[in-house]
Parts: sequence; C-alpha cells; structure tokens
Amino acid sequence: MSRLAAFALLSLVAVPAAAQTRHDTNAPIDFGADHIELQDRANRAVLAGNVKVRQGEMTLTAQRMTVAYTGQVVGGNPQVSRLDASGGVTVVRPSQTARSQFGVYDLNRRVITMLGSVRLTQAGNTVNGGRLTINLDTGRAVIDGSSVAGGGSNAGGNVTQAPGGRVTGTFSVPKRN
Repeated sequence: MSRLAAFALLSLVAVPAAAQTRHDTNAPIDFGADHIELQDRANRAVLAGNVKVRQGEMTLTAQRMTVAYTGQVVGGNPQVSRLDASGGVTVVRPSQTARSQFGVYDLNRRVITMLGSVRLTQAGNTVNGGRLTINLDTGRAVIDGSSVAGGGSNAGGNVTQAPGGRVTGTFSVPKRN
C-alpha cells in the first residue's frame, strides 16, 4: 500500500477526537417504532418496525431493536445499558454515516460495534468491511474485514463478510490545477 493510500485510510477510519465533535453519551435517548413490547421482568424492551433512536447528534435506525436496561430508575427513567439492532442498521453522526446488518451500542463502554456488510462513509470517502467499531469517547472508528461467522444469540442469523475478509474502499481526490 502506498504511503498516500495508507494516510488516506488512517484519516478516514481513525479520525482523532479533536477532529470530531465528542458524542454526549449522557444525553437522553429518544425513540420511536411501529411496535414496542415491554418485557419488565427481563429488563428489556423490543422495538420493531421503522425503529429510530436519537441521542444528541447521533441517530440510529433499524427494523428491530432490543433495548436492555439495568432495572434502576433515575429521575423516572430506566437506565439503558445496551441497544441491539438488526435489519438495515444505519448510524448517522455529524461527519459519518455507517451501515450494516447488525449493530450493538454498549452505553456503558460508549462503543458501537457494527457487523455484516459494513459501509462507512465520511467526506466522500467510503470504506467497506465486515466489522466496524466506533469509540464515542475518542471519535475513533476502526473497520476490519472480519466478521462473526454464523448466527450468535444476539444476531439471530448469518452475518455476511466482506469479500475475502478484506477492507476495501474508495477515497476522493481533490481537484488539482
């Protein structure tokens, strides 16, 4: 890989925190869906159909999502600990859009992990892979070609891996005179 390509790749998938607005993981989580089932004994809610979750400047959409909460209530609100999403998962942040088949937002670790046919777009650049990890504290996004094989208990099905388990992409080139 040439030095220019390596630099461009690093600037896309490992954006330093100073270059991004830090995500407010303490912001309230607003949600909407066609159907919501509360499972209080299991400390979870299942949202289905056109699910849209918004926290601060970040929006997560999917067809289905399980919201796990701790059982503790602060200020009248249950304390959400994890979101598991499936079916056309999209995460939109001010300077990035990521798409995949499955996604997990671990609120305690402040990390989003996306699996299966991942596509990360930022400023005209696109990177494809099998797994994407976004650290919301640092703003760093790391993508690799690997993915979970088979169906885990949270995934509920097979996860597609990038061709050959590799990361691929396209970088925009500025016009030169």
